[in-house]
Amino acid sequence: MEKQKLPNQTAIMILGITSFIGCCCTNGILGLILAGIGLHLAKKDEKMHAENPDIYDLGSLKTWKTINIISLVISAIFVLYLIYLLATGKFAESMEQYEELMNQLQNQ
Repeated sequence: MEKQKLPNQTAIMILGITSFIGCCCTNGILGLILAGIGLHLAKKDEKMHAENPDIYDLGSLKTWKTINIISLVISAIFVLYLIYLLATGKFAESMEQYEELMNQLQNQ
């Protein structure tokens, strides 16, 4: 009998990829949410595999779980940095520097 794929494996893969992209594009907030959901689904699939190891194939679940963990850590660093900038009042200063840099790049 051929083993079946775990039901959430594709969703975990998609969440891992989008959370990795989201951690850089949204100051980490979207990455935290998506990676958290991905890790929750991975935990459910691991539990399902542990209950029925002869029915389900583990496949690349561990790889995508690792990517979700990495994305979660990077996103947490971005969010902590954002909180630091907001708490110290340096957010406006960093946005001004960003705008100056973008203007310089557009003028080249």
